[in-house]
Amino acid sequence: MDIAVIGSNMVDLISYIDKMPKEGETLEAPDFEIGCGGKGANQAVAAAKMGSKVMMVTKVGDDLFADNTIRNLEKYGIDTEFTNKVPNTSSGVAPIFVDPDSKNRILIIKGANKYLLPEDVDRAAEKLKECALIVLQLEVPLETVYRAIEFGNEHGIPVILNPAPATKELDFNYVCKCDFFIPNETELEILTGMPTETEANIKEAANTLIAKGVKDVIVTMGSRGVMWVTKEEVRKIDSFKVDAIDTTGAGDAFIGCFAHYYAKNKDIQQAIKMATAFAALSVKKRGTQSSYPSMEEFEEFLHINV
Repeated sequence: MDIAVIGSNMVDLISYIDKMPKEGETLEAPDFEIGCGGKGANQAVAAAKMGSKVMMVTKVGDDLFADNTIRNLEKYGIDTEFTNKVPNTSSGVAPIFVDPDSKNRILIIKGANKYLLPEDVDRAAEKLKECALIVLQLEVPLETVYRAIEFGNEHGIPVILNPAPATKELDFNYVCKCDFFIPNETELEILTGMPTETEANIKEAANTLIAKGVKDVIVTMGSRGVMWVTKEEVRKIDSFKVDAIDTTGAGDAFIGCFAHYYAKNKDIQQAIKMATAFAALSVKKRGTQSSYPSMEEFEEFLHINV
């Protein structure tokens, strides 16, 4: 097994809107789609589509969405031995609103994701020990995230933490035990309380995390590219210019692809560059996982653009 994703799955309820309604206003929206999502599942699918062997530790409800979520993960070859149902509970859902500029607003209802517990990490221990990398997000209880970080440290397995959705409750004593901390600029602003409007702002905010003891901070900045900050240096990796249709799930696309390349060859610079290209290609289609390119599409994009 190459990668273990310990985290969330969601059912994406995507409304494509002309504008957000005001209080008390009802508007007609032009289109709607249902898709499989959730930050953890998205990242798992992105890594699997690149060719990684991926296992997922997650919880679904016992509703009409549950079996479809499990089938969807298995469709991409993801190991679902530790994807379990929670009785009398809804699956996680994410209403998503995408405007004409391809910008999105997202609500999440965690549902069964709230019941992914530290003991679930320990229950999967034997298979987790076989993995080369652990990937985490924050759509499940923080105690579970902390146990997964500890598990990685105990067994010498590198850990990626994507602090999304960002919360001030995040304990940086655990963040400092991770090998990679990958926020976007909005999450960085929430976590540091510092502005992130400019690249200079982002560099300054990221450096405050380095000063706390965080090892590698990789800030995804959308169309502005990626900033990789360590104690020794700051590197900027430019984005690929594409016509964006829907940016939903692009950050997860980046992390899943980054995880694949890092697990494969431990070359951080190359992993960032490949992940930036994969994320750029993902915004050219609607949806989250459904927008992620196949290996063939990705290689064609690289051939033209790199």
